[in-house]
Amino acid sequence: MISSAPLTSRDRGDEAGSADEAITAWALAARGGDAVAVERFVRALHRDVLRYVAHLCGDPQAVDDLAQDTFLRALGSLHRFEGRSSARTWLLAIARRAVTDSHRYAAARPRLHDVADWRLAIELAQPCDLPGFDEGVALLDLLAALPDERREAFVLTQLLGLPYAEAAELSDCPVGTIRSRVARARTTLMALLTEAEAPTPAALVAA
Repeated sequence: MISSAPLTSRDRGDEAGSADEAITAWALAARGGDAVAVERFVRALHRDVLRYVAHLCGDPQAVDDLAQDTFLRALGSLHRFEGRSSARTWLLAIARRAVTDSHRYAAARPRLHDVADWRLAIELAQPCDLPGFDEGVALLDLLAALPDERREAFVLTQLLGLPYAEAAELSDCPVGTIRSRVARARTTLMALLTEAEAPTPAALVAA
């Protein structure tokens, strides 16, 4: 059963901010050729890139390739990264461009089939041996009910932990729009949670 507790917390935001500072520092060190920093940078953001790419591309079979393409592009562009934004935001912007380029390429060639199960790809990118995994999968099912823009805003801020300003930069819209989308997404999700946890008529009869 999914808990209906609040989906965000100040503590989680503080932890995300501290992690972002460390990851950005690794990216800057990697720019100078520090091999250990490169490894830490990639390892720290690999899962976030997988989840974000899975959300955007809609093709589970393409997720790993797109994530690899994202990191190849990023490592080739590290010399231009100056730390003006967090390394996470910078990398996710590259991931978005990689997905966009992939869509353009796919549109220019015949398609053998369509795969629209972005949820499966995100499930596969999640650790199966951690507490709360089943709840996370159930949340992904609920996210499918959201409009695309609200789902992206929720994924960026609530699942990946990006600040609203950075999510707005990635989505190319005002911060207020991101806040509105997240608030509406949260309201919808809470309503769906309440509905899912309500006893069914059959259960009421049995009771």
